Amino acid sequence: MSKRAVVLLSGGLDSATVLAIARSQGYEAYCLSLDYQQRHRAELDAADRVTEALGAALHRTVKLDLSVFGGSALTDASIAVPEAPSEGIPVTYVPARNTIMLSLALAWAEVLDARDIFIGVNALDYSGYPDCRGEYVHAFQAMGNLATKSAVEGRTITIHAPLIDMTKAEIVTQGAALGVDYSLTVSCYQADAEGRACGVCDSCRLRRQGFVAAGLADPTRYAPTANTA
Repeated sequence: MSKRAVVLLSGGLDSATVLAIARSQGYEAYCLSLDYQQRHRAELDAADRVTEALGAALHRTVKLDLSVFGGSALTDASIAVPEAPSEGIPVTYVPARNTIMLSLALAWAEVLDARDIFIGVNALDYSGYPDCRGEYVHAFQAMGNLATKSAVEGRTITIHAPLIDMTKAEIVTQGAALGVDYSLTVSCYQADAEGRACGVCDSCRLRRQGFVAAGLADPTRYAPTANTA
């Protein structure tokens, strides 16, 4: 019986790389995306493309409207996406998003009898989100192994965060080596309906810098008005 893993997939560069890593390690990948009424909904279409290209066993998208709470530039249209670096945790942070997504992944993993969950969090080239740190991942894994029937019965869950200590350039390099087509992905926080990037948000800057540092061509599709200098 093949190994099963739940892979959290946003449709962006990092999660596509994680899916490729899971597949390269022999996992049968069950991909989970979250439609939380995010501003950059084009990433959900990208997630569909990525799962097909990388051979996922199944892809499910859960709808959970986090715009009812707001509090983030990604879920509240009245809050602008920053187009310049800022201090502290940026307004693109979505409260408890990774906790929500990991909880859903934990539930599905238990149903699938999968003992592994993959998530594309990164503690180096990221925007300062508190739920992208290694200690957070370890804490959630410990909680999950206290809270599930499968773990209590001896089938514990491991949460894999293979990108946690990698630079964006290292991520891009590894993904390219594994055959990831990054033109399929969408990372921009304010991508247009066609998935074209703005070029100026935090996510666009980090993505572009990663390709430059890796010495690879940037396949990102930019909007006609995008600033890619």
